[in-house]
Amino acid sequence: MAIPATDMDQSTRSAPPTRQGTDAPPPCSFQEKVRSRYHAFWYHLGERVAWSRGIYRERPAQELRDLSGVQYERVTSLQRRFRVRFEQRANQMTALRQYDYLDLLDQGWSTLRLPRLAGGTVQDIGSSNFWYAPVLHTFFRPTALIGVEVEGHRMYINGYSRHDYAKGYIQDLPNTEFHIQDYRHYRSPANIITAWYPFVTPAPVLAWRLPLSLFAPHLLFSQVVANLQRQGLFLMVNQGRNEAAIAASWCSKVGMIRYGSCELRSRLRPRLPPPVLSCWMRAPA
Repeated sequence: MAIPATDMDQSTRSAPPTRQGTDAPPPCSFQEKVRSRYHAFWYHLGERVAWSRGIYRERPAQELRDLSGVQYERVTSLQRRFRVRFEQRANQMTALRQYDYLDLLDQGWSTLRLPRLAGGTVQDIGSSNFWYAPVLHTFFRPTALIGVEVEGHRMYINGYSRHDYAKGYIQDLPNTEFHIQDYRHYRSPANIITAWYPFVTPAPVLAWRLPLSLFAPHLLFSQVVANLQRQGLFLMVNQGRNEAAIAASWCSKVGMIRYGSCELRSRLRPRLPPPVLSCWMRAPA
């Protein structure tokens, strides 16, 4: 298993949503069922053991090297506008990924002409090891920032867990927490909720070595609606238009209204298909 600097932030998603907008188990082949049970064994073992080596801190790059002209220009612009230097607390690869996420947020907010928000509670769904917590803190300036990850005890090849890394990434961020919990059962109000490439089809669940029992988009988005405050925003990033359309159907089924959406063209880490950012609000009562 790769260390967090190469953790996936995108996955291949191709399967259709489950029938009738429910969370009934999707049709599975025998091989998929075997894989799911295998992943379930290791997932539950990790929960029981909850191994930790303590806080892990990356060695800061201090300066970014070997950037292309386009990358250098965009990073410099983000540094100037947001008064941030991610490379002073993260290695080169992590820092570049952080600038990339900041770039995507900046593009989306500008394209959709969303109001600039500051303060309030920001929740993030499926935070992995929360390597992008500094990005959310920089962009939203929240009163409280909470990352929620269902598999926070996953171990990396160096013996540290996602939780160990998360504690390192958030150690210098005020009022920031990392919760190891299934968001479907996480009940707490929020002004902004973010989800980067959430599971909206079954295929990536197995690709991430997780059991299919964790695939329940209807329950997940229902909990988003329950936690989202009035006038709050749910921000979601999906991989390409097809996945975004599937995700949008789940959001609509649980009573959310789309504020807007746009396709993003990353200048720092180009990817195909281009990610799609969408913003959602609770439907009026």
